[in-house]
Order: sequence, then C-alpha cells, then structure tokens
Amino acid sequence: MSFSLFMTPLTTTTTTTIPPTTPFPSATLSLHAHPFANSKSQRLAVPFPSPWNYPLLKGGPPRRTHQSCFPKAAAAADDHPAKALRKILESPGIHQGPACFDALSAKLVERAGFQFTFMSGFSVSAARLGLPDVGLVSYGEMVDQGYQITQAVSIPVIGDGDNGYGNALNIKRTVKGFIKAGFAGIILEDQVSPKACGHTRGRKVVSREEAVMRIKAAIDARKESGSDIVIIARTDSRQAVSLEESLWRSRAFADAGADVLFIDALASREEMKALCNVFPLLPKMANMLEGGGKTPIMNPIELEEVGFKIVSYPLSLIGVSIRAMEDALAAIKGGRVPPPGSLPSFEEMNNTLGFNDYYEEEKRYSIHAAPASAARASSNTYLPKSSSGDTSGQRMESSREPVIEVLTPYGYENFKSDDSGNGLSGIWSRTLRLKITGRDGHEKLDVRIPAGFLEGMTNIIPGLGGINIIEMLEERAKEVGSPERGKLLDFTSQMGDKIQVFVE
Repeated sequence: MSFSLFMTPLTTTTTTTIPPTTPFPSATLSLHAHPFANSKSQRLAVPFPSPWNYPLLKGGPPRRTHQSCFPKAAAAADDHPAKALRKILESPGIHQGPACFDALSAKLVERAGFQFTFMSGFSVSAARLGLPDVGLVSYGEMVDQGYQITQAVSIPVIGDGDNGYGNALNIKRTVKGFIKAGFAGIILEDQVSPKACGHTRGRKVVSREEAVMRIKAAIDARKESGSDIVIIARTDSRQAVSLEESLWRSRAFADAGADVLFIDALASREEMKALCNVFPLLPKMANMLEGGGKTPIMNPIELEEVGFKIVSYPLSLIGVSIRAMEDALAAIKGGRVPPPGSLPSFEEMNNTLGFNDYYEEEKRYSIHAAPASAARASSNTYLPKSSSGDTSGQRMESSREPVIEVLTPYGYENFKSDDSGNGLSGIWSRTLRLKITGRDGHEKLDVRIPAGFLEGMTNIIPGLGGINIIEMLEERAKEVGSPERGKLLDFTSQMGDKIQVFVE
C-alpha cells in the first residue's frame, strides 16, 4: 500500500510505501492540497479503510495507550466541537445543557454525563467580575473565559455572545473569536448596548433590519473561517415589544440561515408552543431560569412534547455555588468547618481535578528509570566532556566524587604566596566548596577546589555565568583581612538548580 502527497505550488512528490506485511488492504491514495487551503477542501471524497481515514493525514494510525489528564489532548483530532453539537441536534429527543461559568464547573457538567454545556454570560459576569450581567463583561473577557472552559472538557460548549459587542463588523470578529476559542455554538441576541440580563427589566432591542443583519454577519464570519459553528439566534423582543414581534424576528432569523431559534422570557406554555411552530423542523432552544423567571419551569418530557430540542439551565451551578459558599463561610466564622456531608473529601476533590491522571501521565516522562548511560549523561550537565578515552565517568559513578577539568587559574598572576604585606595574599589558595543540587533534590556536583581556579569554573558552570566570585572574595577580604569561613553564595539558577559556594 502506498500513497503520494502533492503540495502545490511545489512540484516535488514524496512517496511513502507501507510494507506488504501491513494488515490493511492494498490501496494507493493521492492527496492534492494547497498549503493554505481550507481544511474542508482537503477532505477525501472516497472512503478509506478505518482506522486510516484521518490518522493517515497525521502520520499514521493512533498509537495512544494512555488517557491524557488534559481532555483536549485526549479528544480525537477530527472530532470538531461544532460537528459534535450538530450530531446532538440531529439526534432524537430533547437534550439538556446545564450552564457553566469556568473550567471546573464545565468539568463537573461533563463528569455528570451531559452531552454539552452552555457558558452563561450571567454566571461568568458573577464569577469573574462579581458584577451583574448588564453588559459590563467584555468580548475579550468572554473569549478568555470560554477558552479556559473549552480546553477543560471534551463535550461541546455553547458560548453566550451577547449582542455581538457592536455593529456587524464587531459581530464578525466575535464569531471568529469564539471559533478560535473552541466553542461549538454561539448565542447572538438583538438587544441594544449596553444589554440587559434576560428576564430583567429595561430591555431594548435594535430594529428588525439590524437584528437580521447581525445573523447574516455571523453566518458570513462562519463561512470566512471555514467553520461550522452552530449559530443560535436569540430575540429579546418578547419583553421589549410583543410576542408577535418576537415570532416575526424568529422567522426572519431562520430565513437568514440561523441554526437554532430562541425567544427569551416566553411567558406561557402557549407562547412556547407558538415558537416551536415557527419552522417546525428547525431546532428550538428553551431556557429554564431557575429561581423564578418569566418562563414556566417544565420538565424535559414536557419540553419535548411542546417541540423543543435543547434546554439550558443558566443559574443552577452558580446559584448553588453561592449558597454553598455562604453556608461554609458562616460555619468558619462561627469557629467550625463545613460538615463532612456538605463538601467532598480531599481525595474526591483530587479525583475530580485529575490529580491521579496527572500522576500517571507524569510517569510517562519520568527520567529516573533512564538507562545508566543516559542518567550519567544527565548528571554530568555541569562537567566538561573529556577529549580522551579514559574512564573518568565510571570513576565518578563509583566514588560519587565529580571529576573536573579546570581551566587556567586566576590567582597565580595576581597574588603571591609570600606577599605577606598584602591583605589579599591568601585568597587564591583558599579552598572553596562548590555544591549544585538539582531541582529534583538530587546532587549534581559537590567539589572542593582552590579559589584561584574559579575563573575556569565560571566558564564551565552555566549558572555561574556573569558572577565574579573572586571579586566577592576580595570584597570580603578587604572587610575582615581574609575571607571568613562559611557560605559565600547561595541562589537558584534559571535551570532550577540550587548553586552554593562555601569558603573553607
């Protein structure tokens, strides 16, 4: 089996042949792709034996035998979040999506078994800023928060794009930013700026024309990005104008190409049914505002009967978090700690955050089990390589006394041993101890040498570069007549090693 890869405008051809023993059907595959082509244009038009469909483009079949503690690293390369969300929308039944507000809450949603999650603008504003959802949280803050969330989970995440943060061009930038942040879908509404939170007073909407133009701009941005992000068109005109206006806008959004329709703050079951009758085959979104919103709370079975496809629960996680933290703080203030039943054990928290997965993955990159030759090379980082073929490395291993090849000594030209009138006369002959301990706690070097040879040592030890130890000795000698015993230098290098110099 062989394949050829052609990259225009280059004219060279690279052919890789898989040996005949490879247990896959014999076939020849030619790929023609421009280096800057859209990813969709590079997809194969003909089926190819699994598991070689996508992995072939990435260098062969997957060989992963370990589940990474980082969800995005573990996800299949071709499992695009928008594609996964569209599969959910196409599948039968109604699908629930509790709203998250940070990476941890998103992980909990995924661990609970939900297929997708929403990023709630209300909750992000509360958790990130401690402020109400009245347009104070910015585009950049939402994209940053969204990226942290999408990288923490493998399920699709629908982001709250608010009113797009400006005009049509701002909306295009918002959509493209959400795509880059890893969102599977984006909710865009027709409120003016600054916006108001759903189910609250003071909401105003832009004109019909501008509302429709926002959805068209979002679709254009999706096309320009080569993405398939799901666009959820929301209108707040039910409370701002009337039910009839919200139904008109929903039809216009559908005509413009929106993927999902959403009218916020519908006030009855009959109004909810009216929305679901608009383009019946187009998915509709319900918003179950916990704690007392305008929309009646209905269970999933009832919502499916009405005609909804997806349902969000925007306040559950942020609400219980606020109450739980208030209760915990009250307990602490009263001289107690929260009761065991109100919080997970330390081990349970570690499991939730993935400590055990992290430790397992960390073992894959451990160097402690490296062969003796590799370990010896690592431990000799600070030693010069010998040009001769002796066994000095072996002698060092057995005696643990490093072998040092020093360069020209410093003090022979500067100080004389018989210069008794010079207060610096004994510096060069003093013994210094150089000790280097790695950041893993293992000793890398422990050697005693005459001070006069330190000029050579600073050329050998990277961490000592730019440090004039002789000058430090001279300054100390000027103060007390001769260098005192004790620690002269103690610091951590950029490599993380602890370097110490002692006067003996």
